[in-house]
Amino acid sequence: MNAKLKTVAIVALVAPAMAACASKGFVRENLAQGLAAQRAYTDSSVTTERTARVAADSSLTIDVASLRTNLDSLRTEFGAKITALESGLQFALPVHFAFDDATVRDEDHAALDRFAKVAQKYYPGSTITVEGFADPAGSTRYNVKLSQQRADAVKGYLQSQGLTDEVRTVGYGKTRLVVPGAQKDAPGAEQNRRVVFVIENKGDVTATTASTMQ
Repeated sequence: MNAKLKTVAIVALVAPAMAACASKGFVRENLAQGLAAQRAYTDSSVTTERTARVAADSSLTIDVASLRTNLDSLRTEFGAKITALESGLQFALPVHFAFDDATVRDEDHAALDRFAKVAQKYYPGSTITVEGFADPAGSTRYNVKLSQQRADAVKGYLQSQGLTDEVRTVGYGKTRLVVPGAQKDAPGAEQNRRVVFVIENKGDVTATTASTMQ
């Protein structure tokens, strides 16, 4: 075989090997680029998720702070007593009634207005129960009826102020007295003629946070 034919033969043998190497290099390069692109996309997704989570946490912090302000206002301005329950909160507002009467008094409108706004803003979709009570004067049956009328009257007022959540009422008569034995015009009797609100939250985080507040 002459020199020219040898050269051609060598080129013919080497060319496929070089092509194979080139193909492997191309694959490796494209694979590396693909992995880099995937890492960049993942990093971007994680960053986006983290940013969204931080923003949500910030918004939650603002909501909780606002809720605390409103609850503190109910306490300081209206003397409300707020107690945490297993399923929500109990609000004991100083909303009282005259003896043997179920009329919502004008002086109690401001406290009820504030309660309605807090319930609408921070506890949407919750069930609110208005519990009515009476002083011990009169029969058990009569006082159950009277306390139910008081709860119903308060429910009607709250709904007139735009409270559209489910509001239930129940009359407990002369039970759970604040001042035992006080009735009619006796000192403390008015505290027995009252309503108490119970908000059953739906697992909302602000409601849960509020239930841990002292």
